[in-house]
Amino acid sequence: MSETAIVNDSDLVQGRTGAWEIVLGLEVHAQIISNSKLFSGAATAFGAEPNTQVSLVDAAFPGMLPVINGYCIEQAVRTGLGLNAQINLRSVFDRKNYFYADLPAGYQISQYLQPIVGKGTIILDLPEGRSREVAITRLHLEQDAGKSLHDQHPKKTYVDLNRSGVALMEIVSEPDMRSSEEAAAYLKKLRSILRYLGTCDGNMDEGSFRCDVNVSVRKPGGELGTRCEIKNVNSIRFVQQAIEHEARRQIELVEDGGKVRQETRLFDAGKGITRPMRSKEHAHDYRYFPDPDLLPLELDAGWVEDIKATLPELPDVKKARFIKAYGLSAYDAGVLVGERETAAFYESVATGRDAKLAANWVISELFGVLNKQNKEIGESPVSAASLGELVDLLADNTLSGRLAKDVFQAMVETGKGAKAIVEEKGLRQVTDTGAIEAAIDKVMAEQVDKVAEYRSGKDKLLGFFVGQVMKSTGGKANPAMLNELLKKKLAG
Repeated sequence: MSETAIVNDSDLVQGRTGAWEIVLGLEVHAQIISNSKLFSGAATAFGAEPNTQVSLVDAAFPGMLPVINGYCIEQAVRTGLGLNAQINLRSVFDRKNYFYADLPAGYQISQYLQPIVGKGTIILDLPEGRSREVAITRLHLEQDAGKSLHDQHPKKTYVDLNRSGVALMEIVSEPDMRSSEEAAAYLKKLRSILRYLGTCDGNMDEGSFRCDVNVSVRKPGGELGTRCEIKNVNSIRFVQQAIEHEARRQIELVEDGGKVRQETRLFDAGKGITRPMRSKEHAHDYRYFPDPDLLPLELDAGWVEDIKATLPELPDVKKARFIKAYGLSAYDAGVLVGERETAAFYESVATGRDAKLAANWVISELFGVLNKQNKEIGESPVSAASLGELVDLLADNTLSGRLAKDVFQAMVETGKGAKAIVEEKGLRQVTDTGAIEAAIDKVMAEQVDKVAEYRSGKDKLLGFFVGQVMKSTGGKANPAMLNELLKKKLAG
């Protein structure tokens, strides 16, 4: 797909010699949600003391044999189905040989030519309601390495093997993306799908969702350039920064007459640059061969179908339903289905009510509070039931839009329901025409000169009178009713 991907002019990067096209492919390492590791019974909880969750298998003691974790296999199949990918009923585990201090066996059990999941697709949600498809090359299973700790001693490096043997899904895309914006959209959608499926928590700050970025540049539509791989980028923002810097570095290098070397690089978040790590290995450098301690993995087609039957409604399907059933825009629907819990919260608020009004309050007001307080939807200070009450009070004209915002703020601060706050504070909107007319008459009597100016042609003074009447009613006058009555009375 990389040769035929549609490129927007806005995605092209301008260099001294004209426009350049960025070509991107991502490799995501997603840690499987499982209580034990891929080939041992050791625990996987995050944050444990170093080397307290290590079995003899994880530490590669002589004579220890791997025993496959069936639940991890199920999680990988579940993910493949969620990516609309081919499930391979026969797959093979290989040994990938390399030597690091945090890889005690001197090899990693992984998959190569015969992975458990084959080709799939992801639909990216882009600005202005645009979308496009990115192909998945494969998903393969592998065990994680340990972690080298360089900051514990001035002269020594320590090794923590708690992560050694943790089950990873490496999800590899085709080089179909053309901008840092598309790469960010890809990561957000993939993380959303994994969280819906319950196969990975997607926590980049804990290392359970890590990204390697393959970047190359070429003249639009030309031959693919030499790629560089940027390893283990741990935030979406850093992925975007790394892409933009690396693309610019490669363009300037080629325009100055140099050549891009295939290599692995690291992203320095403090300086916003990439720097060399090592020359990029090829597959033959790893000396892959089938692991002699593990038989080929053979799955039953009926078992795969049983897993498929348990899949939840995934983001793309839910988004289409929200657009159709609730009349939402593609943008609003996309925002609301980003997390499964957010979608459920919104549906609870919207059911039986004005769905668009409910969406506005969830997206604009509630999300604003959650962002400010750095909280997830599950920690919301306002429940779905309480927000639904507020929408009801707006719909039946008990509250105006302005009063509703005051009530909402009180809900956030106290945790009380909308109806209780309205009664407690006396915030019910005034819809009695007699009461509003009396307030208008009082203001007009106090502002005789302004009334004369309005009647002489200064129509802009209408806003002034609205403000004065609102002030006299404590902001409780029904705005539509107030405007209608005020215009009649001012007309004389």
